[in-house]
Amino acid sequence: MTTRVAIVGGTGKLGAIIREVVDAEDGFEIAATLSSRSELSELDGADLVIDASTPAVSIDVVRAAVERGINVLVGTSGWSAERIALIRPLVEAAGTGAVFIPNFSLGSVLGSALAAAAAPFFPSIEIIEAHRETKIDSPSGTAVRTAELIAAARAEVGPVESPHVDQRARGQQVASVPVHSLRRPGVVARQDVVLSGPGESLTLTHDTVEPALAYAPGIRLALAAARDVRGVVVGLDSFIDIGLRAPRAGSAAPVAEGGVPGQVARVTGA
Repeated sequence: MTTRVAIVGGTGKLGAIIREVVDAEDGFEIAATLSSRSELSELDGADLVIDASTPAVSIDVVRAAVERGINVLVGTSGWSAERIALIRPLVEAAGTGAVFIPNFSLGSVLGSALAAAAAPFFPSIEIIEAHRETKIDSPSGTAVRTAELIAAARAEVGPVESPHVDQRARGQQVASVPVHSLRRPGVVARQDVVLSGPGESLTLTHDTVEPALAYAPGIRLALAAARDVRGVVVGLDSFIDIGLRAPRAGSAAPVAEGGVPGQVARVTGA
């Protein structure tokens, strides 16, 4: 049986990559390609909605899918644990499924998991993320997800030490972790998690070099899972065993954000 897919934001950069993956997958066909300005009535008749729109539009896309009893796969940035918590009751009441993927790159998922695994051992942790100048939101969904995983992993030892966060230059706090966002030409996507302790530091870096190659395996994995899932699922790590047992963020109570709404990998020590 073929799954009919409607892609919202299918005319954008990520949407184009998703279209190529769906076109190449057996058992899936594209029923509709919508822009972020399209009428959501065009979702009618789809078996699965993939959202690659904008943060402002995404919540309407998810609600429209849930109201129609259609599962939804969300690749749009801006979905924090607090925002997902607003959608969870709607999904559960409808008996549908919603999969939120902050980053389709497997390397990024590993980088965030490694940061969470190391988090209890370092009192100071900060995130620096960089994307091309056309990215309209900040901080990135990947940075938010990483900060939430770090906070969950530090549940027993307490929040990270982040002095002087009342100063604007200290970044935005997400789950107590300062996040610094760069928007500049010449970069696709990069995240550095800097963990510091007495006399040493550990930096975990993930670079996306070629988006189509980096995202395609994760899109295929999420596509297959999103078709049949029930309830809310967050992160590619929910579908793969990466051998780390850091606590999951987003599976219980949302992590507070301080009132703010919301592929090359290297490990270096200094």
